[in-house]
Amino acid sequence: MKITNICCIGAGYVGGPTMAIIAQKCPNIKVMVVDLNQERIALWNDADVTKIPIYEPGLSDVVAEARGRNLFFSTEVDRAIEDAQLIFISVNTPTKTYGLGKGMAADLKYIELCARQIARVATSDKIVVEKSTLPVRTAEVLKNILEHTGSGVKFQILSNPEFLAEGTAVQDLLQPDRVLIGGDTTPEGEKAIQALVDVYANWVPNDRILTTNVWSSELSKLTANAFLAQRVSSINAMSELCEKTGADVNEVARAIGMDSRIGSKFLKSSVGFGGSCFQKDILNLVYIAKSYGLNEVADYWEQVIIMNDHQKRRFANTIVQTLYNTVSDKKITFFGWAFKKDTNDTRESAAIYVADYLLNEQSKIAVYDPQVKESQIQKDLNYLETRSLEANKKGVTCFEDPYLACQEAHAIAVLTEWDAFKSLDWQRIYDSMKKPAFIFDGRNLLDEKKMRDIGFVYQAIGK
Repeated sequence: MKITNICCIGAGYVGGPTMAIIAQKCPNIKVMVVDLNQERIALWNDADVTKIPIYEPGLSDVVAEARGRNLFFSTEVDRAIEDAQLIFISVNTPTKTYGLGKGMAADLKYIELCARQIARVATSDKIVVEKSTLPVRTAEVLKNILEHTGSGVKFQILSNPEFLAEGTAVQDLLQPDRVLIGGDTTPEGEKAIQALVDVYANWVPNDRILTTNVWSSELSKLTANAFLAQRVSSINAMSELCEKTGADVNEVARAIGMDSRIGSKFLKSSVGFGGSCFQKDILNLVYIAKSYGLNEVADYWEQVIIMNDHQKRRFANTIVQTLYNTVSDKKITFFGWAFKKDTNDTRESAAIYVADYLLNEQSKIAVYDPQVKESQIQKDLNYLETRSLEANKKGVTCFEDPYLACQEAHAIAVLTEWDAFKSLDWQRIYDSMKKPAFIFDGRNLLDEKKMRDIGFVYQAIGK
């Protein structure tokens, strides 16, 4: 089958960028991205392409090139489903907050709703592709729903997990380490796999397109994120030991990273990992292991999360202890709220939990992040339900100017590794702060010698 019409359900962090690149690289394929969120679709369609809802370096240029040519954004979900030959499901799969598997299992209600909508609307055969991060054997759930419609329409289910790193998503899509496609080993399944392979082959070398059975594909995504998160928690565990022994975690990381068996990536000690994938996927893996009675396996992976939570609490506690065991009515300026640089995504950001801890200690928090809006910051804090909405508004003030954010501050906490922070006028910042002026560098971002020479009391993770 030659694909000429693609639909993607979900215009978020995965669906939007992925479909934009497919549209750019496959000008003969019509790509329709649909979402029920009218505000989000309106932003994707805004005449000012810099206002698209996902911030990724280079993404607005890709959208500007393809939008209106063969890339479209719409809220007309039914029509897009009916017209498409290939349908990507790219909706949110949050961790369950209720019932069986609460706090660990993935909530598949949006996936099921998509499947039922496809089953209701489709009048011709479709290839349905799992793009969201899903637990193993979710394809079986989709198949059960889609194959019992009674309409006579035939569906092939493929797994095509994303391996994007936010902040570099465009480059990850243009030059992927691998594209993974899983499907049935039947003749029909193999034809469906080949149809999707042919789409990616427009720009991805054949040796980077891997095909597997659907279960291996689903599990590979969870495993990849679990391994990466494990490395972060491992170096963060060593950072605490470094602080106690006088070692420098950056020097330790450089030394072990030069071992070819280990490598240097994901050995950057920090206040902790965040984002939509790592914690959710590990908890999902823990739940799957427990459901099969593999308790030791579950305990092993759960420790990665425990270490990450510990690192965030430890960072916040260090701030309190260093500021003479009280931050009550003291102004702490947060540099960064996004979970990492070059994205406006705040999901599971360490900043949220550090702020929550300090607000409970009655601190006053000022936030500067070049891409995150005040409304999102308040939404993140309110989601925790630790305090009233009024208390969060009173306790947190957001600034569009980093220098204003630091005036009369007792301390600065670096929570996101934005490159722009390194080139600020730090002497000017120091002069505007209360003395002694503290910096707590949660990302090992700044030049320690420079900060100390200016006069700051400087503390970084793992030193």
